[in-house]
Amino acid sequence: MRALHWNGQRLTLDSSYATPLASEQIALVRVHLAGICSTDLQILKGYMGFRGVPGHEFVGSVSEGPGSLLGKRVVGEINFGCGRCENCARGLSRHCPNRSVMGILNADGAFAEYVAVPAANLHLVPDKVSDEEAVFTEPLAAAFEILEQVQLDPGDQVLVLGDGKLGNLCAQVLRLTGANVTALGKHEDKLKLIKRVGVRTILLNDWQPRLFDVVVEATGSPSGLELALSAVRPRGTLVLKSTVAGNHDVSLAPIVINEINVIGSRCGLFAPALEALEEKSVSVTPLIEKVYPLNDGSEAVEHAARRETRKILLRP
Repeated sequence: MRALHWNGQRLTLDSSYATPLASEQIALVRVHLAGICSTDLQILKGYMGFRGVPGHEFVGSVSEGPGSLLGKRVVGEINFGCGRCENCARGLSRHCPNRSVMGILNADGAFAEYVAVPAANLHLVPDKVSDEEAVFTEPLAAAFEILEQVQLDPGDQVLVLGDGKLGNLCAQVLRLTGANVTALGKHEDKLKLIKRVGVRTILLNDWQPRLFDVVVEATGSPSGLELALSAVRPRGTLVLKSTVAGNHDVSLAPIVINEINVIGSRCGLFAPALEALEEKSVSVTPLIEKVYPLNDGSEAVEHAARRETRKILLRP
């Protein structure tokens, strides 16, 4: 099969990459669309020391594996737990110490014609949800994870830092709670997309410091943490969404002095994301800027890395 392979130095197209094997527990999924996200770009900067096929946002159809799934259109959770440890027994396979993570840790990803996924990780895509919408399930689930971790009430003041794809999705999801959501970003065109769905927006150049009950840091930049800390009220909550290939250089004293709750937030459950896509309570397709064929994968990644870019997809 064709696949984009990262060897730690270069991303290249391999036209004869080994096709994964299916079994009664492992489904072979033919990839329809795959999304390039900021974590993928961090992988290509050395994040997690990954080697192999990147990519973890996908929608596809099952070509081999469990009979009940054959031909079904699916999306898949990216953490492959061992199924035997205490965390897996508690339903926290996302935190299994022995897990592999699609396209991130010890498991090939979706920048390929086929990807192997445990059948237990797959979710059927509702008929009303297009491939272009379904490919956003994984990042949208990550946005919904915030609601699993933080109790938001109508009227709460919430700030989302970052106007990229994840920041956009977080702002849309948090708005569903009735909270007063503000998005702060650097790019007027991206903020317009967020404003279009009813979220208040502020351009960074116009920022006048104020305090919020909850701040979600989704800038994908090491500098975002310092700004986030300065915007949380005493005893407020800071939700960290960014994964960065590098170290943060910021004083943690405000966390102690202001008694700030800091929550790391990563992957989320797919069910609420798929439900939101089916009900059209979130809008994702305006985020798509361009779809590239897999053969042009290196060009697609370069495009995705530009600051002003919206979502770049690959169509194997």
